[in-house]
Amino acid sequence: MVQLTDTLAATAIARICADGSLVADVRGARVGIQTYSPSEAGAPDTFKGSVVRVYRPADEVFSRDSLASFAAAPVTINHPAEMVDASNWKRHGVGEINGDIARDGEFVRVPLIVRDAAAVEKVRTSHKQLSMGYTCTLDWTPGTSADGEAYDAVQRDIRINHIAAVPAARGGPELKISDERTPPEKPTMKIKIGDAEVDATNGEAVRIAVDALNTKLADAQTRATAAETNLATTATAVATKDTEIATLTQKLADAAMTPAKLRDAAKAYAGVCGKAKALGVTFAEDADGEAIMKSVVDAKMGDTAKGWTGDQIAASFAVLTKDAKVEAFDASAFKGGLQSVGDAAIQAEDAAYTRMVGRLTGKAA
Repeated sequence: MVQLTDTLAATAIARICADGSLVADVRGARVGIQTYSPSEAGAPDTFKGSVVRVYRPADEVFSRDSLASFAAAPVTINHPAEMVDASNWKRHGVGEINGDIARDGEFVRVPLIVRDAAAVEKVRTSHKQLSMGYTCTLDWTPGTSADGEAYDAVQRDIRINHIAAVPAARGGPELKISDERTPPEKPTMKIKIGDAEVDATNGEAVRIAVDALNTKLADAQTRATAAETNLATTATAVATKDTEIATLTQKLADAAMTPAKLRDAAKAYAGVCGKAKALGVTFAEDADGEAIMKSVVDAKMGDTAKGWTGDQIAASFAVLTKDAKVEAFDASAFKGGLQSVGDAAIQAEDAAYTRMVGRLTGKAA
């Protein structure tokens, strides 16, 4: 007597009951040849092959006693290391075979129910494939099946112990319990949001892409605003500089010594000199107009004028020399340079004018 496991094939779509249980019809205990490892099949020492080919004849698979053993057999998650019985059913069982057992072609139709919620979840996700756990006697008489396939042993006295939900059954992934219905493939529509291409039907992906694009646009707007501010600041600075340049240019133009300004300055200087002489005040030959006026005020006002400003001195000089008799200024003296227009005294005065003009024009003699 050996304990073996075989795969089952789903014959109907599973469904979830109102109480959360899973109900399905599956196929199991098929006839034909199945392969096992020598150790799994308990091969005798004389067996030399690497794989044992075991024949399951129809008269054994569909025998009354074999079919009866399916009734109320427990459902487990994976194959337990021990046979399931009353002493350990609570530890291993998550449901049972529940319903009529009948032949279905080369298979036995097996209705089952999974009652445990956690087991239902596994059967629908990670443990979709099924495998029968049973005992049998192996007749190690080799032969050839009715289909012409060679075998090493024959299964007899097949008795079902349990049916296990497993990640990968012997018969492959097609032998599994199906979900209640297969949802239609969700259509996708790719759209480009910024630099990202996302599935338009995936709301979360769209949200993330839109948030990223909005952040990028906000950053760009911030940079644009900063650039506009910098441009405006630069434009203001340029305008300010232009104004300063224009003002300085005008000041230079106003300060330029023209012949007319030179004659006016000479005439004013001559007037100051003449008034000072008229009042009998002497002064240095290289003294300018302000120094001459100060000499006059100091001579006439004494300590009273001590600490006076230039404006006060100019005002006092104007009062002191109001009635001074001064010879008329001859502007023709400046045509083509200073000209001598009189006696030695006038010539000396002309020489003083010449020195004054030299100072004003930067061409001092």
